[in-house]
Order: sequence, then structure tokens, then C-alpha cells
Amino acid sequence: MIARLLLQNTITTAAMGALLFASAGTLRWPSAWVFLATCTLLGPLCGWWLYRIDPALLAERLRPVLQKDQPAADKLFMSVFVLAMLAWLVLIGIDRRLQSSDMPVALQAFGLALFLASTLFTMWVFRENSFAAPVVKLQAERAQRVISTGPYAHVRHPMYSGMVLFFAGVPLLLGSWWGLVMVPILVLLFAIRIGIEERTLREGLPGYADYAARVRYRLMPGVW
Repeated sequence: MIARLLLQNTITTAAMGALLFASAGTLRWPSAWVFLATCTLLGPLCGWWLYRIDPALLAERLRPVLQKDQPAADKLFMSVFVLAMLAWLVLIGIDRRLQSSDMPVALQAFGLALFLASTLFTMWVFRENSFAAPVVKLQAERAQRVISTGPYAHVRHPMYSGMVLFFAGVPLLLGSWWGLVMVPILVLLFAIRIGIEERTLREGLPGYADYAARVRYRLMPGVW
């Protein structure tokens, strides 16, 4: 399992690097190297931590993003989302190529802090929810139950809350206003996915409707 984790992390990081540097037309991009180095380190470290505390969840997280028991709507979402992520990285690279953004170093450092915060927040989610699969599905074989502790006491989909931090942090770290402008589109995609997930959980997970009635907010306390 660890070998698979390392392989997936290496392929993902290399692919992101290829997209960024190819679209930027240069390897002279210090913040991109910082981003990729951080991904290279955090992926295995977080994976090893998850392997120690919840190997079943790690195994689930390493499964493909398109699965047999996944709703058709979520398969479509994942296909669109992957394309949107690729376009996002290319857009950030083009921004670098054209030197369109002039971002203060302090904001780039703040972007790195948001990136790290998103990782810590996601680890908190994993610690609380052993059923945090990468796809929408019911996990009866793992005796899935409603989770209402930790971040789930405040919002129903904290994994996506952490992703918002990631989406905001990466373009700031990479010094791209263009990438930041695209963040609302990515958040909107996750809002659509939340609808797919809510429908699946309400229909098939006992107790979820009661939980949703208690915890009003989906993504951000006091907002939505």
C-alpha cells in the first residue's frame, strides 16, 4: 500500500509540475518548485500517518476516482473536475509566462500557509471520518455511519472546506491572480458535488437526515 501511495504521489506531482512548467515556458519559477517540493513531502508523510491510524481509509483513498458503485452524476462530476483542475494549472502557468501578475512575496507566503492549513485540516477530517472516500458512494461493507464529531459538528462537508483553503492557497503561493480568479468556479463545482453527495446520503445512510437537520451548514459556518 505504501508503494502505491508513493507511486501515485510521484505521478501526480510530476504531472502538476509538467503542466505548470510547460505552460509557463520556463523552469525558473521558485514558488512552483516550493509548491512541488511541499507536495512531494506532504503526500508520503500524510499517507504514512494515515496508514498508521486508519489503513482502511488509506486503501479507500488510493482507489480510482471512477468506481463501479459510484453514482453516474458523481462520475460526470469527477470527469469535469479533473479537466477543470488541469485547466486551472495551465492557466496559472500561462499567467507566469505572460508575467501578468505582480504578487507581493508576503501574499505568496500566506498562500503557502493556506496550503499547509488545508493539509492539516484534511488530516483532522480523516481522523474523524474513516469513510471519507474520494468518490460519492455508500460503504455498507465497512458499516458506514453518520459522523458528527470534530469538524462535522460544524459543517456537513468539511473535506470541501479544506479544499477551499487549498484552492485559495495554491494560486497565491504561485503568484497568480488569474488562478485566484478561477477559484469561485472550482468552489461552485464542489457545491454541485455536495448536492450529489447529500442526495445519496439522505437516501441511503440511516440517520443522515437527522444529522443534516442538526448541522445546518454544508461548507462554511454561518454562510452555507
